[in-house]
Amino acid sequence: MRLFHFSDDAAIDRFVPRPVSAPSARPAGREWLNGPLVWAIDAAHEMLYLFPRDCPRILAWATPPSTAADRARWLGPGEPRAVAFVEAAWIDRLRVAEIHRYELPAATFRSIEDAGMWVSEAPVVPLGCVALTRLDGELVRRGVDLRIVDSLAPLAALWDSSLHVSGIRLRNSLTWRPRRRNLSP
Repeated sequence: MRLFHFSDDAAIDRFVPRPVSAPSARPAGREWLNGPLVWAIDAAHEMLYLFPRDCPRILAWATPPSTAADRARWLGPGEPRAVAFVEAAWIDRLRVAEIHRYELPAATFRSIEDAGMWVSEAPVVPLGCVALTRLDGELVRRGVDLRIVDSLAPLAALWDSSLHVSGIRLRNSLTWRPRRRNLSP
């Protein structure tokens, strides 16, 4: 299994566990996920982090229980592996940004059983680092359909669908206003 950490910093020689910068409401018994950890994503889900760090985005993909109606409505024809929605205000930054994909040794990591996310409570020395540019092209190479929208707000309805939905850095959106308690800011 390959694990990665994405950063705009090209000179990280050691990842040290640290608390998340914006703690989330966690279910009982999972509060520790806000504590000091090193976070990683598996290769199958790296598409979630092929964006400039602060870019608000929503990604959705089908899972076995996803309905044909939701697939047709949200994914559209051709059934892409996933769809990524980004506000138009971010597209230029997405196209010119450079991010760094660090590969991490899996030995100290454990899965949190959520969209390919893994955590380590121990410091981690990366195995290597690759610079990535033209992130819109990186998404396409991974089978992700990038959709540019004026507003992410109408996409709140995705959480009512049968698709898997991940909203990341939504607090940085100019248009996002969560309508449900369990949507992260």
